[in-house]
Amino acid sequence: MNPASTVVESLIPLTVLLPLLGAGAALVLAGRPTLQRIVSVSVLVVVVAISAVLVAAAADGPRVVTVGSWPAPLGITLVADQLSTIMLLTSMTVTLLVLLYAIGQGTSDDDSRTPVSIFHPTYLVLAAGVANAFLSGDLFNLYVGFEVLLMASYVLLTLGGTRSRVRAGLTYVVVNVLSSLVFLIGIALVYGAVGTLNLAQISVRMAAVPPGTQLTIHLVLLTAFGIKAAVFPLSAWLPDSYPTAAAPVTAVFAGLLTKVGVYSIIRTQTLLFPDAPVVDDVLMVAALATMVIGALGAIAQEDIKRVLSFTLVSHIGYMIFGVALATPAGVGAAIFYVVHHITVQATLFCVAGLVERIGGSTSMTRLAGLAAASPVLAVLYFVPAVNLGGIPPLSGFVGKLGLVEAGVQDGSVLAWLLVGGAVLTSLLTLYAMAKVWVLAFWRPVDQLPAEDPEDADDAGTDADADVEGRYPRLIGAGRPAPGTGAYSGDFLGAPSAIAAARRPVALPRAMTAATAGLVAVGLALTVVAGPLYTLTDRAAADLVARTPYVSAVFAQAVDTRVSR
Repeated sequence: MNPASTVVESLIPLTVLLPLLGAGAALVLAGRPTLQRIVSVSVLVVVVAISAVLVAAAADGPRVVTVGSWPAPLGITLVADQLSTIMLLTSMTVTLLVLLYAIGQGTSDDDSRTPVSIFHPTYLVLAAGVANAFLSGDLFNLYVGFEVLLMASYVLLTLGGTRSRVRAGLTYVVVNVLSSLVFLIGIALVYGAVGTLNLAQISVRMAAVPPGTQLTIHLVLLTAFGIKAAVFPLSAWLPDSYPTAAAPVTAVFAGLLTKVGVYSIIRTQTLLFPDAPVVDDVLMVAALATMVIGALGAIAQEDIKRVLSFTLVSHIGYMIFGVALATPAGVGAAIFYVVHHITVQATLFCVAGLVERIGGSTSMTRLAGLAAASPVLAVLYFVPAVNLGGIPPLSGFVGKLGLVEAGVQDGSVLAWLLVGGAVLTSLLTLYAMAKVWVLAFWRPVDQLPAEDPEDADDAGTDADADVEGRYPRLIGAGRPAPGTGAYSGDFLGAPSAIAAARRPVALPRAMTAATAGLVAVGLALTVVAGPLYTLTDRAAADLVARTPYVSAVFAQAVDTRVSR
């Protein structure tokens, strides 16, 4: 075996092991937050570097490692092909930048009541679960990856222990336990039908399974992954769960967790069930409903976090659209859009955290003049917002254009309906983003209602005096309200309604820098859109062909037997 290939393959397990080891070290260092931060950042920097190496290596074909030298299908198989490495690099980059954002928030607040010692190990466990899910070469290990990241997400979602978070966390837990149960049923059905859980072997043996059994297995797995990906009508849990979490937690959830479900759909649709026209049609209908209903939900919201949560659901529909087309063009565009959306959606939730920090609220009925109060914050919102809306030449436009072209090439009635739905959803998304801009950023402070329901005694006062009387914290201060907890996002001492002051407000430097880094990554996707699209097209071609993945896994199994 080529020594260079051996070195590359030895790096694959490290993307999972390093975060787990880092989590253990961070737990041992509880009570020493500075060292915890150093460990967490160092681990993720190394994982990002390894992921970049794996992306380059996967261009020459999938790289496979069997943990413990047990040949497939007996051992745990990790496969670094173009799809998994692209997803890994994107997700780990975003995870690192969101961690820097969270560290900046904790440093700014310096609140001893915050459970910092819990945050870092849990966050690294989440990263390990995500990496394991992307690299898994068998269904049960994919299930383990899901459970690892979900257990970590349960803790992160309820950090701070507020009533709203516990209630939202309960909903999140119940829904995901249900989806995990459905996934386990699917795993049992697969093993009963083909006698293996190795994805490459399943793809070979599934052709001999009766069509009715194939369809049952397909629908069960698709239901499990559809819940995790928040595909309509299995998406009602998400808008009520994400907005209550702390800003860094919400950002990493929005960027990663649903995309692991989308990744699983892409993998199983292309590898295990490549010829299922009935299910593809069902997916097209679900994609259309997810896009349009999610976008309509977004424009009906008055809270920025809920707007973003509904747009998150809506844009999952674009990804499912590309997968349902079942063509290299459609799948390639879907992968490109996943990369774009992970970055942009995480960025917008980080911006929402900054808005809440200087405004004390994310309700658009309580915000105004943010562009005047913080021009930097306005820019940080505007760039990813128009990107999400699909304004050319940004990456959101490139991804949507690719999906529309793939739909036109398909030429079916459902494909044309989805093309129309994609255009409509893009316009509705742009409207929702513009609504946030106009009300929260562009609207002058004195256009807020003079009387707030909780401040009725202020009625009849001069508007300017009312603003400065009710919101003195923002007049040139720019510091968090008393009681704000690091990683908690709670403004326990904030007024009930906050408006931006007339003169600029200072933003926390570390949080702003991390958010700017995410914005820069989003813009970089636009700059390298051509090469990236070529890469995702190649990944899609390999996925649809299936042969590169299957051959690499079986070749590794043969090499392992020979070496033993």
